[in-house]
Amino acid sequence: MLTLTENASTIVKTLTDQSPDETAGLRISSSNPDATAFAAAVTPEPEASDQVVESGGARIFLETQAAEVLDDKVLDAQVDDQGAVSFAIGAVA
Repeated sequence: MLTLTENASTIVKTLTDQSPDETAGLRISSSNPDATAFAAAVTPEPEASDQVVESGGARIFLETQAAEVLDDKVLDAQVDDQGAVSFAIGAVA
């Protein structure tokens, strides 16, 4: 299952706390057949087939294809000086 760093959990929670929906989470999906590119967006709830990952109060919704590819990965995040969020996916150490 995808794991989150402490930074990623904090940033995802901060993003989803801005949503009026208490069940909101960050949905990660891939429309690329090779699942080499991912999209992330705050959504009010998971879709029926999404895998839900909760860590440190953060909720991640993984679309089926993304869940398969990210199963053994770790998600990290950071915010730059301008406030832009970037995510990085790495191997579990």
